Amino acid sequence: MDTSTHFVMGIGLAGLAYVDPVVAASPMLAAAVMVGTIAGSQAPDIDTALRLKSNSLYIRNHRGLSHSLPFLLLWVLLITGVIALIFPGVPIGHVATWTAVAVGVHVFTDLFNTYGTQAARPFTERWIAWNIIHIFDPFLFTTHVIAILLWAFDLIAPAPLFVTLYSLTGLYYIWRTIARAQAVRKVRRLDNSPEQARYIVIPTISWNRWHVVKRVEDGSYVIGKMDGSNLVWSLHASSSTHAAVAASRKSPEVSAFLYFTSYAVAEVEELPAGYKVRWADVRYRHRKQYPFVAVIVMDRNFETIDTYVGWLSDEKMDKKLLSARP
Repeated sequence: MDTSTHFVMGIGLAGLAYVDPVVAASPMLAAAVMVGTIAGSQAPDIDTALRLKSNSLYIRNHRGLSHSLPFLLLWVLLITGVIALIFPGVPIGHVATWTAVAVGVHVFTDLFNTYGTQAARPFTERWIAWNIIHIFDPFLFTTHVIAILLWAFDLIAPAPLFVTLYSLTGLYYIWRTIARAQAVRKVRRLDNSPEQARYIVIPTISWNRWHVVKRVEDGSYVIGKMDGSNLVWSLHASSSTHAAVAASRKSPEVSAFLYFTSYAVAEVEELPAGYKVRWADVRYRHRKQYPFVAVIVMDRNFETIDTYVGWLSDEKMDKKLLSARP
């Protein structure tokens, strides 16, 4: 999920904690629990700070080790330890329990997005992405904000309010899981391709609209969208076999990009004195562009001149690399 949704979920879980009679009976403990749930809902994304060092380091590691099984425990221990210093004397076991819930909810909900996590580390470094919930879901964000406001203005007691909210949230996740499974079946039914193909059906901010990527036997992709029962294929994408593509794989930026995604294609643009290789993740298509890219500019000897990896529009990327054009 996005940062704002994780934040409101952290507050929401603090409200849900009022089902614990010990929390409900102690304002000091309730405050400590809120600190724990908010911190726990944000802690796994602390690896965002890696962006300050380099985009390639961030992309290789974001939602990786910080979302892994050992770190679930580590975040709880660290956050609970700090809270114990700030709120001496509070029943720390209750703080630890609700902090653990917040950390667990963060990682679990991230599994439902397209970006995914490496939540199964250290057993596997596979990226787990269930493609069920959009990275920003208006329903989840709005319902949490409404519940928080009702609580803030003391209109409804927190325990019944947030029990209702999270019961509704659970039902919503179940419904979206079923809807996504139905969408996959619908794509298979609507597509008349005789080839053996794999389909990646990706949620959008609209409940009835899905991005669809079909991987065909030759390793190329067909990209389209399904709106209701209308499936439209709009683009075929395949990687160039140019020697510059193979050379680009040696770049740390491209290596980080390919570590994260298995759905990348490369295209080569010849420059007056070299090449520009652009890798794009075909799962992310917005306004006829692929905003998640790794780009490397090389000379004729395949020596790197400049690189970029991350989320960027064509206009901004071209501006950044303009100075690298020979």
